[in-house]
Amino acid sequence: MSEIKAILYDLDGVLVDACDWHYKSLNQALMEVCGFKISPREHESTFNGLPTQTKLGILKEQGRVAQDNFKAITTLKQQYTMELLENLTIDEGKVDLHRRVYALDIKMACVTNAIRPSAETMLRKTGQLAYMEIVVSNQDITHPKPCGEGYIVAMVRLGILPSEALIVEDSPRGIEAAESTGARVLRVANATEVSWERIRPRLLELK
Repeated sequence: MSEIKAILYDLDGVLVDACDWHYKSLNQALMEVCGFKISPREHESTFNGLPTQTKLGILKEQGRVAQDNFKAITTLKQQYTMELLENLTIDEGKVDLHRRVYALDIKMACVTNAIRPSAETMLRKTGQLAYMEIVVSNQDITHPKPCGEGYIVAMVRLGILPSEALIVEDSPRGIEAAESTGARVLRVANATEVSWERIRPRLLELK
């Protein structure tokens, strides 16, 4: 078994608990432009973890959103998201995790379906951006999760094989993407489970 040379993290629900913020900001934009909201149940079953454009594509297929409204909705959604992100503060637990992993000479990267401005803002506000060797956003790839392209791109850029990567994911779509690469996968329920206490035993096990 190959030694782990890099940990690749998802963002929402893994490094930062911001899934609910994306849901709220999209609903604000949808209500303002189209006069409706996505219900919590529908969000969880259909839309959670998908890029905004994919969500809008589904809503278009359902006849609920017109193509002409995509730009206005996307602009408002991003505006509301950035406003919500101002509430983020340094996450000492994640900073401690990254310091310890860095000391082991293990590279770290973030692979997310979010756009780059949102992703980098979340990581910077929580004190994690400086520890990420690279950030792969949905703007860097053609096929977002559940496709594994983002993780493959990260591995290529880091110069590692799938057998040398540990991917940390929470959502079904993210886990599907991670497992499709052939890398080792650590499943977590939410960002509170992503800690040195949880990562360390897995690293020792893989040694």
